[in-house]
Amino acid sequence: MDDQTFHDAIEAYCGQLSYSPGDDVEIHVSTHATTFDVCVERWGAEREVVWSDSSIDGVFHPPPPDADADGCGWPVSVSLSVDPAWTSGFYLVTLTAHGVAEDRSVAHACFVLRGAESVEHRRRMLYVLPVNTWHAYNTWGGKSLYTGGSRVSFARPFCRGMLSRPDVERDDRKSRPVRFREAPDPDGLIFQRYRTEHDYPSAIGSTGWFTHGRRFVEWAEGAGYEFDYAITSDLDRDADALDGYDSVVLVGHDEYWSAPARASIERHVERGGDLASFSGNTMFWQVRLEEGERGTSMVCHKYRAHLDDPVAGTGDEATMTGMWADPIVAQPEWTVLGGGSAFGLYHRFGNATAHGVGGFVIYRGEHWLLAGTDLRYGDVLGRDDGVVGYETLGCPITFDEMNLPIVASPPGLAAMPVDCEVVAVTPSSNLGVGDYPKSIAALSDQGDLEFIAQRIFGGDDETAMARARFGNAVMLTCRPFGPEGGEVATVGTTDWVFGLAEDHHVGKVTANVLDRFGAN
Repeated sequence: MDDQTFHDAIEAYCGQLSYSPGDDVEIHVSTHATTFDVCVERWGAEREVVWSDSSIDGVFHPPPPDADADGCGWPVSVSLSVDPAWTSGFYLVTLTAHGVAEDRSVAHACFVLRGAESVEHRRRMLYVLPVNTWHAYNTWGGKSLYTGGSRVSFARPFCRGMLSRPDVERDDRKSRPVRFREAPDPDGLIFQRYRTEHDYPSAIGSTGWFTHGRRFVEWAEGAGYEFDYAITSDLDRDADALDGYDSVVLVGHDEYWSAPARASIERHVERGGDLASFSGNTMFWQVRLEEGERGTSMVCHKYRAHLDDPVAGTGDEATMTGMWADPIVAQPEWTVLGGGSAFGLYHRFGNATAHGVGGFVIYRGEHWLLAGTDLRYGDVLGRDDGVVGYETLGCPITFDEMNLPIVASPPGLAAMPVDCEVVAVTPSSNLGVGDYPKSIAALSDQGDLEFIAQRIFGGDDETAMARARFGNAVMLTCRPFGPEGGEVATVGTTDWVFGLAEDHHVGKVTANVLDRFGAN
């Protein structure tokens, strides 16, 4: 079910995942149909068709056996020039095959149009889409980083449903919100039934444009906010990609970061730029991008990096493709974001707080994040839409003399940023063997709980396991480079965007961040 290579009669990918104004977009297509149509839309507050062509000759090109790791290498079937009038944003490419079964006749590809090359013509905010994470979950061509692969290519199609599909209310979510007196679904059976009935990969519950990105953009552009767009790997390609921007925005599930991309973010904040992260499990794994004959591939050895990554033991261990928080790499994500998944990874997922509240419990109602809301101490933010889950970021906390949470220094680990203000906290937990939803594939020998306990907290004894298991999801602000640097706002959950359409509190908090950082 997860390897859906040529499930449909037409498949395609763009030669690059992002382009600059004036570039030529190249679309690589393989199809069993004799002809097909192409439609390109900019997907913002609404979907706007910007280019189309019809009755293009179709040719079938089989995928090579290593398409998952090294790409397809198909020839260019369609080429179009970026119109100078097109606005920076996300562009969906829809391909429709003629003369084939209707339910197998449509495929999607995509590209991002970056902002202006000249700094003076850039917008004030840059939205960086987590395309690294999309491809980490993408099984097209064989394996993903979750099904036995350690190398995944950008030069291949995305699995069906990751870029576009019919919208549903709750059944396509791994952390499904519940209604009054409704039982939770800790084993994920509703999600699995939905996605198998519709022939979607399990990735749709974790990542992709349709799951997170389009929800944010539809709300934000609909509310009048303007962004330039980029993808995570653009920060590798161009060391100056963040120049001229007041703030950078991250959304959804943004798990996989290379060393050059992370360095760009840190330089941006150190120089006074702001960072808004409406994202969970952010910056958890380090990756390396490598160029091959068939395009860019991303390498990540994950749980076995300290054993299998060729850089281990070479003196270049800082680029090891395991956890950023692994002591070999020693650059934990919390030093930038104020939160990390070692301190809380799952909420309302499997046995991790299966009956949890699904929202953020407010402690500091007077904080600027909550300005203009009526939320106060003890209120819950985002419960009805389940905005906390399924993956989160937390931090070690203690309580001050007024019983308000403050960030604690984790013993034996890198310090948290200065000037951290914890606004809201909700219990979150790591999962061990036997704790994951029974309906999904998970590690059989160890889970995130055992791995984090061993690699970060020093072993598998009772104390290390307890430190790794019990954590939180957190909303906070901090200044990781001191008062002269920029500000970071972390809303540590993948599912925050699910509350934007209906919950005015979620919308107001998001607007507070964008207004403060966009008007810096």
